[in-house]
Amino acid sequence: MVLAFVLVSCELGAEKAVIDELKTFDAVKEAIGTFGVYDILVKLEADSDHKLNDTITKKIRKMNKVGTTTTLMVIQEQE
Repeated sequence: MVLAFVLVSCELGAEKAVIDELKTFDAVKEAIGTFGVYDILVKLEADSDHKLNDTITKKIRKMNKVGTTTTLMVIQEQE
């Protein structure tokens, strides 16, 4: 399995709606609101890098209320 964390900034007041939509994606295992530079922390897990990349680039980054994202790929050898 491939694991990643995505830090999401979204429009003010849209956090709950974005979290709810994120939770509908198969690769999303957790989505929680945060204080600070980013509004949401998302934990993703997929069978391959390709599936993970598709979820991030074709779904999360294209969401209407999402501004910016930062992706942190987990180093499998250090899990």
